[in-house]
Amino acid sequence: MGDAKPFIIPVFIPHSGCPHRCIFCNQVAVTGSHTPMPEPEAVEAEISRFLRYKSARRTRTEISFFGGNFLGLPPRKIGRLLDCAAGFVHSGQADGIRFSTRPDTVSPVTLDTLAAFPVTTIELGVQSMDDRILALAQRGHSAADTVHAVAQLKEKKYRIGLQMMVGLPGEDVGKTMTTGAAIAELAPDFVRIYPTLVIRGSELARWHAAGRYTPLEMADCISRVKQLHQLFTKRNIPVIRMGLQANEGLDAGADLVAGPYHPSFGQMVLSERFYDAAAGALEKGPASAQTAVLRVHPRQISTIRGQKNIKMERLYERFTHIKSFKVKPDQAVARMQIKIQFPGFNRDVKTDI
Repeated sequence: MGDAKPFIIPVFIPHSGCPHRCIFCNQVAVTGSHTPMPEPEAVEAEISRFLRYKSARRTRTEISFFGGNFLGLPPRKIGRLLDCAAGFVHSGQADGIRFSTRPDTVSPVTLDTLAAFPVTTIELGVQSMDDRILALAQRGHSAADTVHAVAQLKEKKYRIGLQMMVGLPGEDVGKTMTTGAAIAELAPDFVRIYPTLVIRGSELARWHAAGRYTPLEMADCISRVKQLHQLFTKRNIPVIRMGLQANEGLDAGADLVAGPYHPSFGQMVLSERFYDAAAGALEKGPASAQTAVLRVHPRQISTIRGQKNIKMERLYERFTHIKSFKVKPDQAVARMQIKIQFPGFNRDVKTDI
């Protein structure tokens, strides 16, 4: 079977097009890129370099501009960058162009600059749908700007991704879920969820040092993102990323001051969801069963087990009457499902995550 995930060619434009800095932002640390705005020749060379790594399984290729506020760039620069990427689309080496931008940069004028180019996907850095939280984060836009931007992008038939953050100053779990619900109502094609981290060189780092901001603990952050993942998947909105992309600066701690960062954050969230689903299914099983076989898609074996087998240990502690849990790969089980068998009992349970 082919891999359904597109092959993404990243082109980093750190801070480019941003009129100011949000309190949490240091794009050099987040993207791992210390380069300034790239020239067209460098963009073409980088795209060509990445194309060499495309596997035969990836049927779709997209060139993506990350790390800046794309539509905040001067129109001439937007045109030059898109022209570089469009050449690879027109030659059949790529299928489309995508980029991220701020909601308040989407307008009839900026969208007109895209009309001549094969742009397929636009992501908006929404972060929150609470105007007070947006003001504290010094975002410079409102929730209404996001609603208006999404409406314009839908009218133009673009594929839309929305990005939100968890744990911003002034946010509690209720406001987290209110933002999640508001984003779900906008019916994007996909979402990304990022924990708020205290990054060296950001205004939030100064707040943290002064005692004005405390980041979420890892367990609390995972719990919130788990609830958001459940909310979005119930609405058939794919969550394509949870947590920041790992890079050397974050992994080594050189750029990270504090906050719930882990290179496998997304898997940790999914592992919690799999644990909840498994526990719910086991509650429906026979009370006298002493063995349970958990069948999952082969790619989810480590997810159901959890880091250092911790989820299996929790199942043993919770279901003391079951003496043996076995995890088996099963291609017939969907990636977001668990099938539980109880040997000796005609009572299999299958549940969606």
